[in-house]
Amino acid sequence: MTEKKLNVLFLCTGNSARSILAEAILQRWGLGRFQSYSAGSIPKGRVHPLAIELLESKNYKTDSFRSKSWDEFAKDDAPKLDFVFTVCDRAANEVCPIWPGQPISAHWGIEDPDNPELNNDEQRRLFEKAYWELDHRLKIFTSLPLDKLDNLSLQKKLDEIGNAYPEQN
Repeated sequence: MTEKKLNVLFLCTGNSARSILAEAILQRWGLGRFQSYSAGSIPKGRVHPLAIELLESKNYKTDSFRSKSWDEFAKDDAPKLDFVFTVCDRAANEVCPIWPGQPISAHWGIEDPDNPELNNDEQRRLFEKAYWELDHRLKIFTSLPLDKLDNLSLQKKLDEIGNAYPEQN
């Protein structure tokens, strides 16, 4: 018998950087157990070039990533979501649509690397930092015994993961 894939949606306002990184990372670490998506409340309509550059440098295929509205995931024919994670503070404070499937949600705030006031090298450093924070959190998430945790325990674990940061070298 095949195990059902769990649908995970990552939200950010612009859906051009952090949520795209999270979608990609979960595709890698999910080992076929998860289907990852990303969306934004006010999508920018393009994936940030530095996000694409970073993902390609880490051997991700990037041709399927696109900036899209969270409205796509609130429709009747949308995938039933199991988890919804906000990765930016602004999206966490917005009124979200009603998601099909009553997903478990958590806020995993990550500093915005898309800062036009910074030069490209400074932005690259922030993209790298965002990548490693999301990578760390998603490794923890994918290692959870999801089938053994009740919703209350799972919610507590997800909230804890939102405060987890990789060790700095």
